[in-house]
Amino acid sequence: MACETFEVTKLKHITPEKFYVEACDDGADDVLAIDRVSTEVTLTVKKDVPPSAVTRPIYGILGTIRLVAGTYLIVITKKKKVGEIFSHAIWKATDFDILSYKKTMLHLTDIQLQDNKVFLSMISHVLSVDGFYFSTTYDLTHTLQRLANTSPEFQEMSLLERADPRFVWNGHLLREFAAQPEIHRFATPVMHGFISMHSCSINGKCFDWLLVSRRSCFRAGVRYYVRGIDSEGHAANFVETEQIVHYKGSKASFVQTRGSIPFFWSQRPNLKYKPKPQISKSVNHMDGFQRHFDSQIISYGKQMIVNLVNQKGSELPLEQTFAKMVNSMANGMVRYIAFDFHKECNLAVLLINYFLVDSDGKIVTQQEGIFRSNCMDCLDRTNVIQSLLARRSLQAQLQRLGVLHVGQRIEEQADFEKIYKNAWADNANACAKQYAGTGALKTDYTRQVCLSCKGLLGFCVHLGLPLGRRLQKDH
Repeated sequence: MACETFEVTKLKHITPEKFYVEACDDGADDVLAIDRVSTEVTLTVKKDVPPSAVTRPIYGILGTIRLVAGTYLIVITKKKKVGEIFSHAIWKATDFDILSYKKTMLHLTDIQLQDNKVFLSMISHVLSVDGFYFSTTYDLTHTLQRLANTSPEFQEMSLLERADPRFVWNGHLLREFAAQPEIHRFATPVMHGFISMHSCSINGKCFDWLLVSRRSCFRAGVRYYVRGIDSEGHAANFVETEQIVHYKGSKASFVQTRGSIPFFWSQRPNLKYKPKPQISKSVNHMDGFQRHFDSQIISYGKQMIVNLVNQKGSELPLEQTFAKMVNSMANGMVRYIAFDFHKECNLAVLLINYFLVDSDGKIVTQQEGIFRSNCMDCLDRTNVIQSLLARRSLQAQLQRLGVLHVGQRIEEQADFEKIYKNAWADNANACAKQYAGTGALKTDYTRQVCLSCKGLLGFCVHLGLPLGRRLQKDH
């Protein structure tokens, strides 16, 4: 990568006037100086750091935020290595610190002090939600296919400059850094979601298998309080999930998305166990709906909607409205299938390819469309279906790469199946905790479903949809 990035930095903390962030890389002399009074951010050199400054290690700058008391600097203070993607280290941020520019709080009234305390508590709560990932040398916000189809100019950009804004959760915090290209290398774009990385073996052939889920920072919020879309077409709980295989230099990728039913509806909590969903009657749904799928088509190509809500009871109006709007849009790039997870249902077969680049860097196949799956929360039912679709794609990929012999099935590879099922179940738990605050409810399906189950296993080898039979709850 043309733009240098830093694995570890040191925060020269504290002088009364400034924060100093010093790169620890060999030969690096640049130091970021942050004026605690004017908030001005400039570059200086190591010799300008006062010897009296207190020093401690940090692992990245999350950004700055202005609260009642003034500006705060948020930094990563602990990290855990997840693994490596193509020799690039991937880290999970596990602890943060929120540092005040102000040396004292004497300028605040009691009420302001209390308000500031509440805001700090809210920020700490958000940062305590598991699943913040970063890399200083690899762009985690883009799929393999997007990265392979970029220009040389794009490759020369800093990670902050080139990152997909949908998946940079500290994008707002880094806005001041973004305005100064010369300090981009000190900023750390952070992704929220889930990453699982495994070195696997089938038939004595070793390969890397990765699962990456990227949560969108747009239309962010929690279950019940945030449903549907906003006026820009951003869907609640939108997650892009990519499954990656790396074998002998060849790389394969399969991408899916999940997201709330993309029109204006709500399900505000009340005293009932399951509040009744309400479809707004005072807005033009088609504007936001069209924007959502225009964006989806630009990003991913053809859309195969798999709607998993129940086709009875309180969920039925949502299914009917979704189907009606797809028909009204009349876009040949968008297809719709309503699949009641709790009923027997036949589904049509749709062939969607995967992305594959060989060891010479030549693109062999492109993924020309995606499955966009949803249930009410886009959590439990959605994750089960996504894991099964991904398995069929992986079956085709491993056969093409020569890892699986002709006629072999992934389900028959006991060691890998255990890794696969547990990773997808962990993915379900992570997505559920981030949106709903609790773990997923159907991870037993994902961890235990097997060949003998009369479940959703009738997939075509080259990635189709299931041909039917309900998933037995008592399996």
